[in-house]
Parts: sequence; structure tokens; C-alpha cells
Amino acid sequence: MEALETHEHDVLVIGAGGAGLRAAIEASAQGAKVGLICKSLLGKAHTVMAEGGIAAALAHLDPQDDWETHFRDTMKGGSFLNHWRMAQVHAQEAPDRVRELEQWGAVFDRTPDGRILQRAFGGHTWKRLAHVGDRTGLEMIRTLQDKGVHQGLDVYMECTIIRLFTDGGRISGALGYWRDSGRFVVFKAKAVVLATGGIGKAYKVTSNSWEYTGDGQSLAYEAGAELIDMEFFQFHPTGMVWPPGVQGLLVTEGVRGEGGILRNSKGERFMWRYLPENRRHEYAADEDEARRWLEASVAGKQTEARRPPELSTRDNVARAIYTEVKEGRGSPHGGVFLDISYLPAERVKRKLPSMYMQFLELADVDITKGPMEVGPTAHYMMGGVRVEPDTGAATVPGLYAAGEAAAGLHGANRLGGNSLSDLLVFGRRAGAAAASYAKSVTTPLRIPDDEVAAETRSMLEPFERTEGESPYDLLEALQKCMGTYVGIFRVEKDLEAGLAELEKLKARVARVRVTGSREYNPGWHLARDLRNLLIVSEALTRSALLRRESRGAHARLDFTVPDPALGSVNMCTRRDAGGMRVEPAPLPVMPPELKALFEAAPAKAT
Repeated sequence: MEALETHEHDVLVIGAGGAGLRAAIEASAQGAKVGLICKSLLGKAHTVMAEGGIAAALAHLDPQDDWETHFRDTMKGGSFLNHWRMAQVHAQEAPDRVRELEQWGAVFDRTPDGRILQRAFGGHTWKRLAHVGDRTGLEMIRTLQDKGVHQGLDVYMECTIIRLFTDGGRISGALGYWRDSGRFVVFKAKAVVLATGGIGKAYKVTSNSWEYTGDGQSLAYEAGAELIDMEFFQFHPTGMVWPPGVQGLLVTEGVRGEGGILRNSKGERFMWRYLPENRRHEYAADEDEARRWLEASVAGKQTEARRPPELSTRDNVARAIYTEVKEGRGSPHGGVFLDISYLPAERVKRKLPSMYMQFLELADVDITKGPMEVGPTAHYMMGGVRVEPDTGAATVPGLYAAGEAAAGLHGANRLGGNSLSDLLVFGRRAGAAAASYAKSVTTPLRIPDDEVAAETRSMLEPFERTEGESPYDLLEALQKCMGTYVGIFRVEKDLEAGLAELEKLKARVARVRVTGSREYNPGWHLARDLRNLLIVSEALTRSALLRRESRGAHARLDFTVPDPALGSVNMCTRRDAGGMRVEPAPLPVMPPELKALFEAAPAKAT
């Protein structure tokens, strides 16, 4: 076996988006020697796609807001499958994390008196999203990157981790390879934080970039950790649908938060038809009330008017758009119309500068003069690594997870804006806990040479085959399978067919063939990514089969209502000798003092 480049750290953070950077900053601040792994380049993280804002109960525009209301909104949005403690910690700590980001240099939009400005978003009772126009994620990454670089983190760019190692059941390090040279590299570490994001590349129409191949979830699963809630995958209601080259590109919820109206091909404002009966009272009853809410929002004033129906939760809006198209009321290119052109052009350009340029440059559409065409796009995984809520610790000692790679906070459906505050709150907690754990490890940890050799040999096998399919053809087949059988609406026979197709794809991927050298070989990289995509796709499909109900982002046409018995369990995925096993696991019971928050009379939203 070739001599391998080796690096040694107390804490290794895999993923350099918002969660990874915040974890690395915190672990370093606790005195740990930290290594930060980027699959691509530092600063090119998927966090930049979270444009609309950071959800935090700062109460700058709506003084009625508080952590208890944010907690209630998060739990209701997640259909009460959230881990109550994660939702509590998130709601309580998000304001401090936003103020901390501001102290580190983030330049937020401001109220006239100089406080951080906040906007409305779907599922949130009050105007809660601190934002920087529609470029909030970019500002977060810029700020965290500057803080991390000045703190002296060791950053390893264009490096992909392919295996975690354990010694005596505890994490001992990882194996990766450099994407430019193809050479392997070993990282010895006492603790590992997974912050690799989601699984969106399992679907063809997706807002996610090429990095999102389920790496963290798969690394954890293969290391013996548990995954939960993998059936809950969010399709963002508004992605671009035309032209084909940009299909799926995200259209921020901030458009609807600033007053964007959804209409079908008949000109109908259709979202009123799709509001859940048990939450209809939270939304405007008619056009006049929705208009009064918007006028007050633009003026920065309080109002008794309720928010428009377009600000329903993402799962509900996505299903509504899908249904409108399916029933023949869609736009020419298979979406619906999202219109904000009725507002003053200068306001649209000031509040939504990225959206204005995105549609002008990519679709030749001026959103100040006409509507956008939008449709659902694969966006966010609510499920992921099962973690302890206060520390982000996985079920394998020394392994931690934060951000989209972790599960528990969002339950069955994530509210917009909660992702960015999730990254800050739990990135910080996971980094601190990983550093504390690493200090407690006083005996040397071993990475077995035979396991390293076996993994590198497996990685190189596709070059040695004279027959086999292209990884690009196999990715297309996987995406077709998931889009056909495990989409926005699901039924048992489709899920079973999808599972059967995934089994066939496993055999095909095991024989994948690549050509050329190891240097700058994206086909070889994809051949490895396919293994991860198959793991997370199987976990999603098996979990969806077991959850014989509709709840949050998981909609079954054959089981259309929630099952109370399933409202108290998470679907838990484990690896055993027989392969993948998925079974129900009891949801932690919420304490009485938090339950009481849902019994109080709800505040009226603005």
C-alpha cells in the first residue's frame, strides 16, 4: 500500500457550510486543534442558497414575539415529531446567535431606528426572519468564514471523506481523497463533527448543488450510528421551471414573505383552497384582509389583519402547486405563477435583488413587470443522524452532527428560516461538545491499516473493470427512480416498486466503470457518491413505507390522514448483519410545562 499523507487533529469537522464553520469556530475557541474539510472550496457552501433570512424571536418588528411562540410554531410546523428539547434550545438561543453574528461583522438590513430588520415567512406567527435582502446565507458564510480564518483553522479544500474509523467503538479518524490528484489522505481525530448537508442530488429537479449526495448520513450509518426521520424530505414549493437549464433553481420564500401572490393559469389565487382546516384561522379570510396585512408590513406597522395564504407551510404550498399543475391549471412550462410585479419596482429590487437578477439573466423575465413561473423542487432533508439534543452527539462515541446532516429539530416539516438558526445554534453546541469529548480522550486511538487498505482498494476498483455502466447513467436512473416512486405524493405500490428498483441499482453500481486517471476525474468522484445516494435513498423509501399516514412533508395518497399512533414515533434506520433495518422508535415525551404552551390561547398573527 502506498504511503498515505496523514494529518492529526483533536476535532475533525466534515463540511464547511454554516454548521461546519460554526462548529469549527467553537471547537477551536475551546482549545481544540481543529481540521475543517471542504468537499469543494471554502465559502462555496450550500448555506448561500438559504436566502430569505434567519428565524429568531428578536421581536424587533412584532414585540409580541418570544421564544415560546417560536417553539410552538416549530413544533406545529413539524407536526409534533420534533424532538421537543431541540426545538426549545433552538428557539431560546437563536436570538443570541444572530446578535453574535452581527458582532462578528454580518451586515443585516435595518429598521429606521437601526435594529435588525425582520420579515414574515411561512408558518411563523410573527415577522421573525433577520435578513440581508435575499442574500442572507451568503452574508452568514462570509462572516463565519472570516471569523474562522482569523481564528487559525486548518482548512482542507477539495477533499472528500469516504470512511470513518472506530477504535474500541469510538471514533478514531477518517479516510479521504484529494479531488484534484485522487491521492488518499488519512485524518486522525478524537472527535468528528458531520456537517455535510443533505441528499438533494437523489432527485433530478433539485435546488441542491452537486455536493449534496448524503455523505454525512451515509458515513454515520456505515460507522454504526442511527438515522431517524428519513421519510421526511422537503420539496420547496418555488423553484424555477424555465428554461430547462435552470430547472429547480431556488426561488426564495422571501418573495412570498414580501407579498408575492401565487396564481394558476386561470388567474385564481388558489392557496385559500388548500389551507388546512385546523390552521385556516391563522390566515387572511379574503383578498381585502391579505391586502391590509401587506400594507401594514410595507409600512412597518402593527395590524389585526392575518397573513396571506401564500405563507402557509412549505409542505402545504408545494402540494397545492403540484395539484394545480396535475389538474390542468398550471403555467405553460409546468408550474404556476408567482407575482410580485404589482409592488413598486424599486421596492422589489431593494428587497429581492438576487431574485431580480436571477430571473432577468437566466429566464429573461423582469419580475418588476410580470410574474415568475415556479414549481416544487427537491430541497431539504428533515431526517438525518440521530443526535442528543444538547450536544449533537450521535449514537457512536466521538461522533457529532449538526445542520441538515442531523435530525430532530424540524420533525415532519421545516419552517423556512429555521435552517440558518439551526446551523448557528447546533453548530456551536456540537463544536463545543466535540472539543470537550476530545479533551477526555487520553489514550492513543488506532486506525487499522487493513481497513484503510480495503477502502482504498474498493475506491480504485472502477478503474480496473473492462465492463460496466457509466456513473452518469446510473445517477440518471437513480434520480428517475426517486422522482417516479418517492416524490411529493406517495402510495404503497410505488414505494415497493422504488425499493425493488433501488435493489437492482445497488447491483449495477457495484459494477460501475470509470476511465481515465485519478486526477480531476468527476466520473470517479460520482461513482463513490452513488454509494452514499443509494444508502440515503433506501433509508428514505423504507421509512416512507413504514409510515402509513400523511404527516408534514410525507404525503400518502393511500393513507391520507395522520395516525395518532405514528405521531409518537420516529422511524429509526440502523445497519445490521442483514443490511438496513428500519423500525419505529419512541419519541421523547414533552414535559408538562412545555405542553402547557399549546393550551394557552394563541396570539393573533400579523
